[in-house]
Parts: sequence; C-alpha cells; structure tokens
Amino acid sequence: MTSHTRLTAQDLWRMGAGDARRELVNGEVVEMPPAGGVHGSIVTRLASAMAQVARANKSGEVLSGDVGFILRLPYDPERVRAPDIAFLAAHRLPQGRLPEGFLDGPPDLAVEILSPSDNPIEIQQKVRDYLEAGTRLVWVVAPRAKTITVYRPDGSARLLREHDTLDGEDVLPGLRVPLSEVF
Repeated sequence: MTSHTRLTAQDLWRMGAGDARRELVNGEVVEMPPAGGVHGSIVTRLASAMAQVARANKSGEVLSGDVGFILRLPYDPERVRAPDIAFLAAHRLPQGRLPEGFLDGPPDLAVEILSPSDNPIEIQQKVRDYLEAGTRLVWVVAPRAKTITVYRPDGSARLLREHDTLDGEDVLPGLRVPLSEVF
C-alpha cells in the first residue's frame, strides 16, 4: 500500500522555479507546460496597460510571471494558484510591500489566458477558486476567439468581443483597454 503525502504551499515554494509552471491543488502539484508566443504577447500588453494605471493611481501592484497566491479555501487551505497576471490593491500589500514568497490570500484581479492545452473544466475551477477565495474580478482571455470573459463574485459574467473595451471597474479604476489592442 502506498501512502500519499499531502504537500503544503511551503513545500511548493521550496521546489523552486524549475522547468515547469506549478500550482498546488488538494495537496498535489499540478504542472503546466510553458506558454507560447501569443500568450506571452497578450500577457505583456495587458500587464503593461494595467501597471501604467496602477502606478499612476498608486492603487497597487500588477504581477505577472505566474506569481503564487495561497487562496485559503475552506476545502483546500493550502491551494496555490498562479494567474498569468494579477493585481493586488495597495492596502492589501503585507507591510506595504510584496513578500519574497507566495502571497497569502487571493489577488483582487486575476487574469487567465487560455492556451490550446488548457482544459475548460480546469479553467472554470480556477475561476471558481479565485472568486470563492475573495478575488473581486476574474478575466479569462481566449486568444483564438478574441474574447475576454469577465467574472464577478455575484455569479455574473460578461463576454467581451473585439469591438468592446475591457474595464478595470472598481478594482482597477481608470483602466480601459480596447480589445483590439489586446489581440
């Protein structure tokens, strides 16, 4: 009989960056393949626009590069998710600055950019995880369809198309990005 050791967020942190992107779900490491060129370009465009507004308003930090957030879900208190882009409001920064390790708690805004290898069920679980942990806005970017779906904690969702404008709402006020600039 094989025993299974449930890993913690600290165990994941100690593994280091390695060759794969990793998250922690139900005590198990989930590895994701490296992202492609289109994915990277969208991350750069969106993160740049978000960071410009965040800096101008001194409203918080925009993070990219698969930064880990410990979500503290009741059914999985050590769950670590790493959105493609995240925004953390200034008032939520521990001691007014970013920690060396994973962030304890959810981002205020999480952005997931779909890759061809993504499983739709797993993406919906990520959205659910973020919202249940307290994330105030989740964007799921679909490069092939050239759409962004905006999810809110109240259960509402809105599909934005190429002619629409992405809005930071009350989470990142002042952010308005035409989707034509994202794709």
